[in-house]
Amino acid sequence: MRTKLLSTVMLGVSILGIIGFMPGIVSAQALETPTFSKNIAPIFQAKCEACHRPGSMAPMSLRTYEEARPWARGIKERVLQRQMPPWHLDKTVGVQEFKNDRSLSDGEIELIVKWVDGGAQPGDPKDMPPPKIWPDGQGWNYTAIFDQKEPDLIIRSTPWTQKGGANDTWWKPTVPTGVTEARWVRAIEVRPGTIKGRKITHHANSDLLQNEPDELIQAGPGRFMEWAVGKEGEVMRPNSGKLLLPGSRILWDIHYSATDEDITDFVEMGIYFYPKGQEPKYRQHLLRMGNTGSAAIDIPPNTIKATESFYPLRQAARIESFQPHMHLRGKAMSLEAILPSGQTVVLSHVDNFNFNWHSSYVYADNAAPLLPRGTVMKVTSWHDNTAANRANPDPNVWVGYGDRTVDEMGHAWVNVTYLTDEEYAAEVEARREQLARRTQAAGKLP
Repeated sequence: MRTKLLSTVMLGVSILGIIGFMPGIVSAQALETPTFSKNIAPIFQAKCEACHRPGSMAPMSLRTYEEARPWARGIKERVLQRQMPPWHLDKTVGVQEFKNDRSLSDGEIELIVKWVDGGAQPGDPKDMPPPKIWPDGQGWNYTAIFDQKEPDLIIRSTPWTQKGGANDTWWKPTVPTGVTEARWVRAIEVRPGTIKGRKITHHANSDLLQNEPDELIQAGPGRFMEWAVGKEGEVMRPNSGKLLLPGSRILWDIHYSATDEDITDFVEMGIYFYPKGQEPKYRQHLLRMGNTGSAAIDIPPNTIKATESFYPLRQAARIESFQPHMHLRGKAMSLEAILPSGQTVVLSHVDNFNFNWHSSYVYADNAAPLLPRGTVMKVTSWHDNTAANRANPDPNVWVGYGDRTVDEMGHAWVNVTYLTDEEYAAEVEARREQLARRTQAAGKLP
């Protein structure tokens, strides 16, 4: 029987992200007329400036009133449709607590709409928050987390020149990591080498080639890191990491798309190590779950089609993150767990997939799903090959699986930490205790 996550406490799936969760909603009703300086600028700093600033990927900056005012009506439309900021999860089902949630609350949307409808007033300059400091140029996103100026190791692909007007290219060089001793990785971020390179780099996969002692890795190595537009990388959960061994190499698989000019670029990966001698308890696995191969996807013209696929977990596990991957006809994707009891639990559902944003949804520490041995993961992909899909290049053709943007895919990148049965039982018990404390604290609120 399919059920929402709320009914699965005793089955070991975390629901702490839902029970007692009350989003911080700012009441716009109590405000007469919101202003940019007092009400809107803080929202833009927190949720928009990461992209909407000079030299970044967005087409316009929103740091100041003068920059934002010409776009006011468009901003209202995009936030009402929940297209911006890009966060395409269904908020009515599954886990709802994430480490990287950049979505707007209902109250924040209400403030922006009321600001636009009220004439998009600038407000008192004295109410402006201090400017948010961003790194010069591209910058590295995780250096501040670890109090560093640069990643510990930067690995670059060999350069590629994408000719203006040329067909898409898949560039697959192999480069050494240069690691001479075993090192545990606590974070990885990937980016095109230059700002201009972001115009042609659609995604970059990186496989780790090394002699593996871990039987789970040998059986299904997964991926060292996957990067796509809208994603910056992964910070491993505490006491978790990935292992680099001496003599290791990175096999890149980079998709470069066509543009109107010649651009030469490379992709670079910033790696952050645990301190020497500090070895995490768990090793994370970035697994590809879903439809792969030429027979996996077959979409008739003028049709909306759902395709299901299954991935058995090799042990009990904690699910760290979920990232859908489809192309132009992608419409929605769900990640579910079929438990040993036969019960199916919805973990996450993206109901508004946007090909331009391949977001990775990183579950919060107290909400990452815990799944017992014998669980089978189910990925369902919906593709819209009709004229109603504005991104569809041609609804009158059959569409199959393939690497090109006009072909289709339907898989999810799922970050998994495998647990022993004893570790799983301990994690479940810790969640129960945490839930009891939160429930008790909520009962004491006035």
